[in-house]
Amino acid sequence: MSRPLIGITAYYEAARWGDWVREAVLSPPSYAKAVLRAGGAPVVLPPVSSYAVEDYVRGLSGLVLTGGVEVGADAYNGEQDARVPEPQPNRDRFELALARAAVRADVPVLAIARGMHVLNVAQGGSLIPWLPDSLDSDRHAAPGAHTIQVSVTSRLGKAVGDRVEVVAPHHQSVRRLGTGLLAVAWAEDQIVEGVELQGHRFGVGVQWHPERGGDTRLFDAFMEAAR
Repeated sequence: MSRPLIGITAYYEAARWGDWVREAVLSPPSYAKAVLRAGGAPVVLPPVSSYAVEDYVRGLSGLVLTGGVEVGADAYNGEQDARVPEPQPNRDRFELALARAAVRADVPVLAIARGMHVLNVAQGGSLIPWLPDSLDSDRHAAPGAHTIQVSVTSRLGKAVGDRVEVVAPHHQSVRRLGTGLLAVAWAEDQIVEGVELQGHRFGVGVQWHPERGGDTRLFDAFMEAAR
């Protein structure tokens, strides 16, 4: 049986090889390896133009929206915080269009870290641009593990259980949920760390990085939907 074709979003920025420094399409190998382990065939999608997103979606069995630089505030009519790294508008436009096309086509989506924010903004939601100001604490940027509470009735909960320990340093978070999205996982302070798209074959976003480490359950559930 052939493997489901899974699109993986990527960076588009300067890279060095040999004596050359050129713009390149980059993707950490952990995403492709996680897709392969779960039984899929990974395909990296270069964020160079939004014109091809419908064609991509027609050819894909699933989509992974990956991590990276925070979504620019312009994408949700917010105000860019000077402490947030410079946004990548081309990547934002490409991934927002790709996410919307995948939702319309009922293509399974696994949205990771920045990817969860992309999915939320694509559905009309907004973000907290600098989370430490909202909490008077930088604890969500800490590198250590913390425990997440997960709704047991959600797809996410059925895949990973009602509690999961994750490492998920981040400076932004979901503020207003996008249309059709439900919060299904929370940190102890009730910051949203997981979302799901109602009525969709598989539309799950998580703040952490399930492609890292040995816990394959979420990728396995995603791949089951992609088949």
